[in-house]
Amino acid sequence: MNRTRWIFVGILAVVLLIVGVSLALRAGQSGGATDSGLTLERPEAVTVRVLTALPVSEWVQNAADSFNAEDHQIEGASIHIEVIAMDGLTALGRWDRNEFGALDSDTRPEHPTAEQQAALDKFPTVWIPDSRYLVELANVSYKERLGRDVFLTDGEYRARPVAISLFTWGIYQSRAEVLEKSLGTISWRTIHDAAITKGGWPDLGGKPEWGYFKLVVPNPQKNVGGLAAMIAAAGEYYGRTNITVADLTAPDFQKWLKELMGAVTDFSSASAYTAEDFALFGYSVGDGGQLLESDLLQNMQGILTRWDDPLTLYYPQYITWFDFPYTVWMGPETTALEKNAALEFERYLLGEAQQKKALAYGLRPANPNVPVDATPESLFVKWKDHGVEFVVPRSDAMRSPDREVLLTLLRWFELNVAN
Repeated sequence: MNRTRWIFVGILAVVLLIVGVSLALRAGQSGGATDSGLTLERPEAVTVRVLTALPVSEWVQNAADSFNAEDHQIEGASIHIEVIAMDGLTALGRWDRNEFGALDSDTRPEHPTAEQQAALDKFPTVWIPDSRYLVELANVSYKERLGRDVFLTDGEYRARPVAISLFTWGIYQSRAEVLEKSLGTISWRTIHDAAITKGGWPDLGGKPEWGYFKLVVPNPQKNVGGLAAMIAAAGEYYGRTNITVADLTAPDFQKWLKELMGAVTDFSSASAYTAEDFALFGYSVGDGGQLLESDLLQNMQGILTRWDDPLTLYYPQYITWFDFPYTVWMGPETTALEKNAALEFERYLLGEAQQKKALAYGLRPANPNVPVDATPESLFVKWKDHGVEFVVPRSDAMRSPDREVLLTLLRWFELNVAN
C-alpha cells in the first residue's frame, strides 16, 4: 500500500472515531433513549375560537356543544370549539382597531411579548359575520397595514356561507290588513306614507286607540341589521341596488329617510335583539318593520302567545341578504393545526344534520341538498300560513355597501335620529 492510500485510510479512521464518540456521548446524555428533538411535538388538544354573529350564535353554539361532545380529533389532538357571540358591526370595529391583537408585519410569532401572547391566547381562529361584505372591509384594512390578505376569497380556506337569511317585513296582521287596504302593497314607500299620515291610524282606516304608525328597525349602533334596513330603503327610494355616498347625502333623500325613521318609537331603549323586543313588548315597540327573517320566525310564537295577533311576513322587492360566511384567519397568530381544525368544524356545520337543525332557528340552509321544509321542526313549515315563502319570490338583491357608505349612514343616524 503506497503512502497516499495510508493517509486516506488514516483520515477515514479519524472521521469514524469522531462520529462514534459523538453518538456515544449523545446516547449517554439521553440515557440510551432515541433523540426526541427530531420529533415534532403535537398538543393533546387544540382550541378553535369562533367569533359569531348574533343571529346564528345560538345555532353555532349548540352545534359546537355537539361537536365537542363527540370528541373530534385532528392529528391526534382533540378539537374544542369556543363560541364568542358578537354583532358584526361591533366585530368589524374591533378588527379595524386591531383590538384582537394581530401581530405587526415585522414581529415574529415565535417571540411575542407577554402582552402579545395574552392577546394571542384569545385570538379568533374563525369569524362568522352577518355578511360577506364585512369580511371584505376587514381584509382591506389589514391588507393596507400588513401588506397581505388575512381572509381569503378562494382556495380551501376561503370564506363560505354556513347559513342564509334575509330582511323581510313583519307586520301585525291587524295592522297589515289596514295598510294594504289604504296604501297598497307593503313597501318602504307604503311605510313612509303611513309614518307621515298626520291623523295617524284613524286616517288610514285603523282604530283610534292604535295612535300613530310605529316602525320597528334595529338600532344601527347596536345591530348591523339597522344599517341593512336603511340601505334597503335607499334601494327602493332610488329604484336600484347600488347605493353611493352621494345618494345618502342628497337633501331630498335625507328628508324622506328622516320622516321614515321618525316613526320608530325609541331607538335609545332598544336592545340589539329588536325582534325579541317586538315579541316581549308588542305594540308599544311598533306595528311592524323590516327585520331579519330568522329573528322574526324565532319570535313568532312569543308574539302569538302574548298578543293574540300574529305577524304576517311580506318579502320586499329590494332584499338584503345575510350569508354568514365562515371565515378562517390566515395570519401567523393561529397555528396550521388550528386552521385545519377550523375546517373540520366548518364541514360539521355544513353537514346535513346541522343544516337541518338550522331550520329550527329560522335559518335557510347553505347546503343545497337541504330544503327549508326538510324537517317538521322547521320554522318555515311551522309558520307557512303567515306569509313565509319556501322559495323567495323574484327580487333585486342589494349590493354590498362599501366602508364610506356605512360610515356616512352611521354618521347621518347619529346626527339626525340617535340624539
